[in-house]
Amino acid sequence: MPVVRVISYNIHKGRSASGGHESLSDLRLGLYGLRPDLLFLQEVQGRNQRQGSLDAQHESLAAAMHMDAAYGRNAIRTATDHGNALLSRFPILYHENQDISDHRLEQRGLLHGVVQVEQSRVHCIVVHLGLLAGGRTRQVQALADRIARLVPDNEPLLIAGDFNDWNNRLAPLFVQQLGLVEVFAAAPQGADEIYRLRHRVAQLRSRMPWLSGPQIGSSPVLSMSGNAARLTPPPRTFPSVFPWLRLDRIYQRGFAVRRARVLHGAPWKKLSDHAPLVADLELP
Repeated sequence: MPVVRVISYNIHKGRSASGGHESLSDLRLGLYGLRPDLLFLQEVQGRNQRQGSLDAQHESLAAAMHMDAAYGRNAIRTATDHGNALLSRFPILYHENQDISDHRLEQRGLLHGVVQVEQSRVHCIVVHLGLLAGGRTRQVQALADRIARLVPDNEPLLIAGDFNDWNNRLAPLFVQQLGLVEVFAAAPQGADEIYRLRHRVAQLRSRMPWLSGPQIGSSPVLSMSGNAARLTPPPRTFPSVFPWLRLDRIYQRGFAVRRARVLHGAPWKKLSDHAPLVADLELP
């Protein structure tokens, strides 16, 4: 039963939270330390002809972490372009970028990749939805139509990215229409406390070998279905310096959620204007 570490992160085109300086080098180090298996990245520059250090960001990150990479170009400018990227420690079997732009001022896309995780084909869709509520609803419907056409019901599915859905109005579409579970709503409650308590008990046992009894917190409850999900709002991720808005999500189908967390504080509050999400998911 492989455990897959999934990270969703809007990297702000490789610039700091304030936009005042480049952060790609420090961001690369930070992500490397997290040891991700799948990276769902938004606002990734595939081309920057003005600043070479910010060019081909998906390739730079993938090379540093020895991952495969797929890039979906959405916004094209004279000297730059940017979009979504999927980085994977597993082979990427297929990828396609679908244009879901709702109007000409916002270029948006769905980057759909299929990765091979041991014996399972896992569908990964990176999203960055628009700023207008009506446009977001139409974009989610395009996403639902794509899933109905291309994702078999028996294959695991991950959808992650910047949803720009600060009032969480899109949640029923994902939960009820697509049968997905948001990872923070399904993560074991108090998981971090359980892990710390387990470590403390192990220390006591090593000092007092005569201590007997059941192990505490040895197996946190896993959740794979919407029935076990709680009515938990997604975490606050924007702005990273003082997170207030709930913009970023990771939705899943076919996994057990072992742990989910949002990375606040140093160094993440300086690397981008969004905070990254991290989820440890287990395939059956």
